Amino acid sequence: MAEIEETEEQKKGLNFVEQLVADDLKAGKNGGRLNTRFPPEPNGYLHIGHAKAICMDFGIAEKFGGTCNLRFDDTNPVKEDVEYVDSIREDIHWLGFDWGNREYYASDYFPQLYDLAVRMIKEGKAYVDDQTSEQIAEQKGTPTTPGKESPFRNRTPEENLDLFERMNAGEFDEGARVLRAKIDMTSPNMHFRDPIMYRIIKTPHHRTGTKWNVYPMYDFAHGQSDYFEGVTHSICTLEFVVHRPLYEYFVKELADESYCPRQIEFNRLNLTYTVMSKRKLLQLVKEGLVAGWDDPRMPTISGMRRRGFTPRAIRNFIDKIGYTKYEALNSVSLLEHAVREDLNAISTRGMAVINPVKVVITNYPEGQTEMVEMENNPEDASAGTHSMPFSREIYIERDDFMENPPKKFFRLAPGGEVRLKGAYIIKCEDVRKDENGNIVEILCTYDPETRSGLPGSMRKVKGTLHWVSAPHAVDATVRVYDRLFNVENPAAETDKDFRELLNPDSLKVVENVKLEPFLAENAAAGSHFQFQRIGYFTPDTDSKPGNLIFNRTIALKDSWEKAKNK
Repeated sequence: MAEIEETEEQKKGLNFVEQLVADDLKAGKNGGRLNTRFPPEPNGYLHIGHAKAICMDFGIAEKFGGTCNLRFDDTNPVKEDVEYVDSIREDIHWLGFDWGNREYYASDYFPQLYDLAVRMIKEGKAYVDDQTSEQIAEQKGTPTTPGKESPFRNRTPEENLDLFERMNAGEFDEGARVLRAKIDMTSPNMHFRDPIMYRIIKTPHHRTGTKWNVYPMYDFAHGQSDYFEGVTHSICTLEFVVHRPLYEYFVKELADESYCPRQIEFNRLNLTYTVMSKRKLLQLVKEGLVAGWDDPRMPTISGMRRRGFTPRAIRNFIDKIGYTKYEALNSVSLLEHAVREDLNAISTRGMAVINPVKVVITNYPEGQTEMVEMENNPEDASAGTHSMPFSREIYIERDDFMENPPKKFFRLAPGGEVRLKGAYIIKCEDVRKDENGNIVEILCTYDPETRSGLPGSMRKVKGTLHWVSAPHAVDATVRVYDRLFNVENPAAETDKDFRELLNPDSLKVVENVKLEPFLAENAAAGSHFQFQRIGYFTPDTDSKPGNLIFNRTIALKDSWEKAKNK
């Protein structure tokens, strides 16, 4: 690797983790080599908090010319599944990162980890404990009182080795025995009070089958796996600060002066109106409170992808909130702003009417259709235009008409004029109602000189409406998603079950939405549209020709923040 020489300006642009890495590279640590890792546990789908870690682990390797490994922390077969492994791979690639041929598993190192445990037993640094988990927890003491030694702490190495081998042979029940490191039961750091290294699990492993009956704990496996892989910087979140001394204790059983991984911690990503606990997210999925891990209301990467969020928006958001040593609760509005900003630049514009009411233009020739040109994206001239049919009967939004409007109502009303975007100015002459008094048709006339591009198009009116030609409209279903929880910080509501805090209006399904043909013809998976004056939408994974389903990615404006600040 080339020598790192930084100017003062470059240093100012580095976050604190990048600065620590730059300093290590400049000092020539680990031979000037940089290797990070992203170590997900395959027990659920990744969420946006993991996206922050992904951007750090892979991003810092890219920035300094290093490499980043993908390592699955598959040390608990009870909770793990190949489905989660596949989803994790997909999410990382979707965010724009790649690990090349450096895909590893903690299970790759089970033989080495077992051998290290045997060595530590022989050296008197580990022992088999027959106590229950409750007994072990009780005799560990508290942060202000020292723990008590296990009655099994002084077994001979020979006895411990025999018991450990029999544990792995399957002779004992789950929970009957554990292997503990012999460190210091009086240490002020609770993690040093003879931590558990191995426990008995008899559930088959998704990669190793029934080969093992003992599985390493995270604190023992993680640092050693980093070492076996050549990881130089183990970057993790702040809850692991107190684990760092134990990480270093175990790593030093292997490391020497020439190479030793370094753990660095940064703050987690916490969002308002969201929970990030995998356990709680799994509960929502299993209890059918959401429609799966990729439900567009979920904070999972797959859910955000299905909803229509873009990788660039997520990465821009993470860049904006940054990395610090202090926990914070970030407003979800910041994420939504990043999504709007990106979608505004890339989304194709189109016309859709969510709550339609028919308008009949009485002086327009019956049976006639003309095509008007609509911009695909005013932010991108190269996106071009598309043709849209205009006819005697059109649909507009029901909310865009009022019989008795208040002042400053600039949409359609009796005797009032509005411009149909890209087409003509129309004037309301009358309405037709059903037997219940509901408006079923609005009768208008149009000014043929006011079509866009004609001299009369310069005539000004205060309102402009979106619309869809009725004979050409394509029916669709729209799913309108909102925030999953109705309180800002669900984790702080400790006196309530988190499920009681769910927003009952987080999903609304709207049938009989009217689309212009262009939207229906181009509703490919992964495409992004702005329905004019409504919001940003994307075709759902369930959508297909004849049964079009669109997800509302986000509204054009943040109505939540506006309501909160009134």
